[in-house]
Amino acid sequence: MTLTPRERHLLAIDAALLQANERSVLSHRSAAYRHGIDLRQPPPGAVEVTNPDGHAGHRRAGLHTYCAVLEPDEIVMMGRHRVTSVARTLVDLGRSRPFEEAVVATDHALVRALVTRAELTTAVARASRRPGVCAADRAVRFADGRAGSVGESASRVLIDQQSLPRPELQLAIHGRGGQVFAHCDFGWPEHRTVGEFDGAHKYGRLLRPGEPPGDRIFAEKVREDKIRELGWHVVRWTWSDLSDPRALADRIRRAFDVGAAQHQARR
Repeated sequence: MTLTPRERHLLAIDAALLQANERSVLSHRSAAYRHGIDLRQPPPGAVEVTNPDGHAGHRRAGLHTYCAVLEPDEIVMMGRHRVTSVARTLVDLGRSRPFEEAVVATDHALVRALVTRAELTTAVARASRRPGVCAADRAVRFADGRAGSVGESASRVLIDQQSLPRPELQLAIHGRGGQVFAHCDFGWPEHRTVGEFDGAHKYGRLLRPGEPPGDRIFAEKVREDKIRELGWHVVRWTWSDLSDPRALADRIRRAFDVGAAQHQARR
């Protein structure tokens, strides 16, 4: 059986901890994986730990050690592993990783109710004297528990960085009778435009038990046709589109113009 990168990283934890200080705690990306939090990038090559007794971090084969104070309530036991709490883990990621990565992880933790806003706010306040806390605070404030996937979180960061208007997430689309018949990943009602991120697992996630994939794809086409009939312009994008932020932003801006024109013509 082929292991996923996540599974391989989790298996590497026990071997790496044999090299670490006995009081070391799984932290950063390794802690995120242990908590079951999705990350934007593949797992690191080295297991990441924090040593509360050390004075300087270091790297060696298979192990990256940070040194920092850990309060008792910032450490949880997961099986035989000591792991930084979800809130501490996310703030550490916000301080040390790119903004997009921090947002993806924090979104997912909020979606799964692994952490609360209050816990995140407290964790940021505790880190007030640590390097990178401003970046962590920004990621926490930007995070949103309505994100439906890693791709949706990454898309939201791109939308913000390209200075596009902030979208409504999981926008409800109402039919002519007033009933809600669809939710779209992103919505700009003022521009009569909705956006949908199409990841590799999206349609698989939407499948009902026993439903053939072809039926789900056809149902999605019918859904999109109904949305368009109501005067909305639909923009779809995939992972490859996220690699060219300016081009995707231009597509969305053009959609704003088309959506507004179509809506005006129907009035």
